[in-house]
Parts: sequence; C-alpha cells; structure tokens
Amino acid sequence: MKKIILLSLTILSSLSLTACANNDSQPVPVSPTPTDTLTMTEIVTPSLNTITVNSSESVCVIPDIAQIVYSVRTEAKTAGDCQQQNSTDVSKVIELLKSLGVEETSIQTSDYYMHPIYNYSNNTAKVTGYEASTSLTVSDLPIGELDTILAESVLNGINTVQSITYMASGYDASYQEALTKAVSAAYEKAKILAAACGSEIGNVIMLQETSGYSQARYTDYARTNMVTSFSAAKEEALMDTAGSMMPGEISVEASVMIEYEIK
Repeated sequence: MKKIILLSLTILSSLSLTACANNDSQPVPVSPTPTDTLTMTEIVTPSLNTITVNSSESVCVIPDIAQIVYSVRTEAKTAGDCQQQNSTDVSKVIELLKSLGVEETSIQTSDYYMHPIYNYSNNTAKVTGYEASTSLTVSDLPIGELDTILAESVLNGINTVQSITYMASGYDASYQEALTKAVSAAYEKAKILAAACGSEIGNVIMLQETSGYSQARYTDYARTNMVTSFSAAKEEALMDTAGSMMPGEISVEASVMIEYEIK
C-alpha cells in the first residue's frame, strides 16, 4: 500500500511539473536544416560594382526658318480713338504680310497694351493722349524670303521690329543625332575608366536623359537693330542690305547620364 501511494505522488508531481513547463515555455530555436540553409543562400543578391559617366554632344545645323516679332504702335488723343486706330493699323500689317505670301496661320497676336501719355509740368501730371501697342509674332518664314518681307514691312509703315529669330525645321532629327552621339561618347568614357581599373564594363544599369528638350534658336540682334533703324526715306540703303547678312549656324545639344556594371 505504501508503494502504491508513493507511485501516485510521483505521477502527480510529474504532471504538475509538465503543466508549469507548458505555461512558461518560450519558443526553442531550431537549427536550419541543410535544405533551409540552401534556400537562404539563394535569395541573397550580391551588390554590383558600377560606374557612372556623363556625356554631352551637339550637332550644328543651318537654320532654314525664321520668326519675326513686330510691334504696331499707335497714338491718339482719346483711349477709344487710340484703340480703334491701333486695330486698323494691325489689320493693315496682317494684310501686307498675307500679300507677301505669309500664311494667316503663321501670324499670331502675342501681346497688347495701352497706357496714357503724361505731360509733367509744375509737378503736375496731365494726360495728353494714349499709346497702344500690339505685338505680332510671325512664324515659319522661309529664310530665303526673310529679306524681302523685312524690307517691305518697313517700307510700308511697320515702325518696330522687336526681334528676328532663326530656327531649324529639322530640329527633332538633329536632336536625336546629338543624343546618339552622347550615348556613344558615354560608352567610350566608361570603357576607358573601367580599363584603368583593370575591369570591363557590362550591362547598362541606368540611362537618363539630362538635357532639356527645347527648340534651338538664334536671335539676330544685329539685323533687328539694323532693320528698326531704317525708314521709308532710306529705301535704297535698306534694299542694298538684303541678302548681305547670313544667319550662321545653331547648335542642337543633348546630354545623358549612364550607369554601367563593372565586371
């Protein structure tokens, strides 16, 4: 009987210890199996050695189209008369340009203002009249017709030429050529740098166009000033200058940044 009691106490004690162990136990780390270790190794990607280069290239093109900005100014005693007269003058300019072969779609009103004209006397400002000005932007003019259009414009009363700008109609193709040259130059630079380190370049990791796409322009300030200074009284001198000034060249530029793998 005594043995049976002792055996029962031993069993109860064991059950009690097991229950306590279950309540307070923490997860026991399990060593990864060989299969787990292989899987962990496979998902680790080693970092690549890379090199980054920048390159800029340009293509020179001869402009074949021009843009002229005219300013038609009018003065009158009253604001209403000034506005009406300016509108009439602008219409005459547009009709003149159309008679010279300029398409109506190439003529655009780009600015307009009207302000009073003051006479300052005895510290008092007195309005003596009004001035109105309308700017006309005339685009896509063939370079070969520019001299005739400018001469006829001045001789027929256009009193101000604000600017004369040259552009190339084939700008897109020129920009693509400059981009191709920039990428090729970047590749050669990367090869030289990698070789200096005893390495070779591999795949392209990143390619970025860093140049801003914008229409290449060249503003001819010399011709603008010359045309503006002439008047109808100088017709012979004005016509003699036709064709004497060349538009020169404009530069179309492109820039890239490329990152290569080094191996």
